Amino acid sequence: MHLDVQDLRNFYYRSALGRAAQKSLRGRMLQLWPEAKGQTVAGYGFAVPLLRPYMPDARRVMALMPGPQGVMPWPAGQPNVSALIEETMWPVETGHVDKLVVLHGLETSDRPQELLEECWRVLGPGGKALFIVPNRAGLWSRRDRTPFGYGRPYSASQLETQLRKHQFLPERHVGALYQFPSGKRLWMKSAGMFEGVGRSMPGMFAGGAFMVEASKLVYPPKGTTSRVRKRVGVLDGLTEPSAKPI
Repeated sequence: MHLDVQDLRNFYYRSALGRAAQKSLRGRMLQLWPEAKGQTVAGYGFAVPLLRPYMPDARRVMALMPGPQGVMPWPAGQPNVSALIEETMWPVETGHVDKLVVLHGLETSDRPQELLEECWRVLGPGGKALFIVPNRAGLWSRRDRTPFGYGRPYSASQLETQLRKHQFLPERHVGALYQFPSGKRLWMKSAGMFEGVGRSMPGMFAGGAFMVEASKLVYPPKGTTSRVRKRVGVLDGLTEPSAKPI
């Protein structure tokens, strides 16, 4: 179930908790991808809170928003780069994207397998994707007052297994959203402390969300074989009349 774009906008841009979540997610992303100079960057779902750092130097930035969610113009005060799309048929050339950020897209999709295939298609050779999903064991996935309380939360192993099935190679994963998912003043004042402690912990101790960086595999991984479909001649012998008497 996709969230409405207005609800997502209000959370990330008009609430203190949403702005803190944006800061946490963006900071972790920039640790993995500090720049994208001369590259094509795409965001799917509601990734616009994370894309702005790449706007000055990237060759192109695209914000792709699925139809059930809705679309909003972005960025404010600049030429629009967002588009309303069908979630498994993107208007992007095959192999055209260098970096892809997926936020509030995979866990809310009714067709996650087809969505992953489309992510694979648009990435170029050596392209990388960053999948950001709610942590199944985290507090944020248990509270529906934030966007991370909707859809299917994942564990790191569940997401990595799905990515490998669709020709992605998981390379790194980090946690984010270590603060308590509450906008109350007490918890907001301690947010910086919780985020700092969380970032110093091993990656297995994810917070309310985790990010998996994966690269596109052009060929099947070593040790696997591709299945070839063979035509079965069910009607062989019936297409031509038999010369033998019946």
